[in-house]
Amino acid sequence: MSLAILTPSAKPSNRTRTARLVSLLLASFIGMAQVTNAQQSVAKPVFTDGQAQVVPAFSNSSEWIREHLWVETEFDSDKNGKKDRVHVDVTRQKQTDTEGLKVPVIYESSPYFAGTANGGAILWDVKHELGAEPPARTFHPDVRFEPNRTMISNELVGTWIPRGFAVVHSEAPGTGLSEGSPTVGGAPERLAPKAVIDWLNGRAKGFTTKSGENEIKATWCTGKVGMTGTSYNGTIPVAAATTGVKGLEAIIPVAPNTSYYHYYRSNGLVRHPGGWLGEDIDSLYDFIHSGDPATRAMSNQLYRDGEFAKNQDRRTGDYNAFWAERDLLKFTGNIKCAVLMAHAFNDWNVVPEHSFRISQAVRGKVPLVQYFHQGGHGGDPPLELMNKWFTRFLYGIQNGVENGPKSYIVRESTPGTSRRSMPAPTPYADYPNPAASSVTFYPSAGGNSVGSLTTTKLKKTIIEQLLDDVSFDAPSLAKASESPNRLLFATPELSTPLHLSGTVRVTLKLASSTAFANLSVYLVQLPWTDGPISPANLITRGWADPQNAKSLKGGDYHSLEKGTPLKPGEYVTLSFDLQPDDQIIPAGKKIALMVLSSDRDFTLWPKPGTKLSVDLSATQITLPIVGGEKAYIAAVKK
Repeated sequence: MSLAILTPSAKPSNRTRTARLVSLLLASFIGMAQVTNAQQSVAKPVFTDGQAQVVPAFSNSSEWIREHLWVETEFDSDKNGKKDRVHVDVTRQKQTDTEGLKVPVIYESSPYFAGTANGGAILWDVKHELGAEPPARTFHPDVRFEPNRTMISNELVGTWIPRGFAVVHSEAPGTGLSEGSPTVGGAPERLAPKAVIDWLNGRAKGFTTKSGENEIKATWCTGKVGMTGTSYNGTIPVAAATTGVKGLEAIIPVAPNTSYYHYYRSNGLVRHPGGWLGEDIDSLYDFIHSGDPATRAMSNQLYRDGEFAKNQDRRTGDYNAFWAERDLLKFTGNIKCAVLMAHAFNDWNVVPEHSFRISQAVRGKVPLVQYFHQGGHGGDPPLELMNKWFTRFLYGIQNGVENGPKSYIVRESTPGTSRRSMPAPTPYADYPNPAASSVTFYPSAGGNSVGSLTTTKLKKTIIEQLLDDVSFDAPSLAKASESPNRLLFATPELSTPLHLSGTVRVTLKLASSTAFANLSVYLVQLPWTDGPISPANLITRGWADPQNAKSLKGGDYHSLEKGTPLKPGEYVTLSFDLQPDDQIIPAGKKIALMVLSSDRDFTLWPKPGTKLSVDLSATQITLPIVGGEKAYIAAVKK
């Protein structure tokens, strides 16, 4: 059948014109239907009960788009005359390419992704006399360098990609395939994640190779970024937030180290993180230094053997400008994003004050919720809470998560580690529990056995003594019915449970027989249960240097720049906080204050023999009790 070609002189009939019109209308209808069906088939995030749901079209990992690139920063940490570039990987849904889908990002940065050194090889010798120069740490391990890696990490992708978020990772400066030097808390650790967030928002340049000029852009990103991670990986979200970078909308730091002074020192005292006896900031530098071997010698000279060696000061433990630069508290005025802070009350690696001090600083300025549990280092908030947090602030879904309880506390004993499931938390109006108020307790005579701890102050001067001997650990001293190496004072036995919530504060008046002494203070439950330290026997603890008594007297907690050697026999007074806690002490237990000198799990190990004399009439401890003094009186009433 041939088709007639119409010429201007050959006009179609009315029937022909009608048929053509019907055909055009039909084609138009079919086209519109196809567009509508295509629009309906576009994969989009789905939200139910204020949470992003798993979308089947996002869940096939074989279809995910994976990229790796280098983002140019604004700093030159290795001083080679070029701005450092940091290594970044991206995992995103295929629909961000095929269907024009734009998604927000959940971002984790770390110095650990490329591997670390043997931890035992990096530690200082803790058998070190107080006030003396420490023996040199001479062995420095090399971390294996992997130059051909194309992916940084698979963390987070299985949880968040199916729920409609892209996931981004980056390696900290001087680690993995990132350029530069590890500065361990220095400005580059704040500015490197800022650069990545700037790239996601089109304000910084990303390149397909470390030294090339071929750019890659994040056109698939909405510009909204949330950050999370645990330990060092939890530190970096807080560090990024303190830059005030636009686009960082929410962070969920888990067990973040927010001050390297608070990590490696305590109230003027050299104190090591739990489980890492002998670690210091230069040790951590060696532990993470996995960057290009060609630049390591220069980095070592600049930082480990230069700035760190000059300023970390293991002799006095005093605060200085080096430590101040590595304290994120001073930068919290720049934080603009929503903060969901997570920590464990029994984390003795990164102690809980690290999170609490940041929460206190941003309270009332940004959306803030705190999550605490009774486990050890790490432990994410429940996924539902994390999901609501990121859904609210990255997708703008009004789920009210910021308007509900301001604190969630897991009160059950949980020995969990990082990213383990925790029991359901109890919601509080805030933390500390608003119903808690301070109750002051005073010791009486008999601390070498078990003296009493009551709300009645001594009316006469009583001096009691203890001998320093690091060969006895704290559990042994707490269990002993009598010991010359500690002072122990206990309340009457509780007849009903008693709830503590907040920060314990201790004031001691003491004299030392030597110019230098360690001081360790524990709040424990008696009788001490057998086995390792746990919430069933330890409530909280803290450490201080009596040389810094002038700074600590009256509670000037932040002024620790200059310790003064003690004059043997001369009394000094110091006040300081123990670690924050929230715990219900069960009936049948006693609450006890224990004072000792060297702590074999945390402090330096001087030779035994230093004698501490404590003036009990000028010593007290203040407990944050829910219900105040009335609750305490009721709990000890027979």
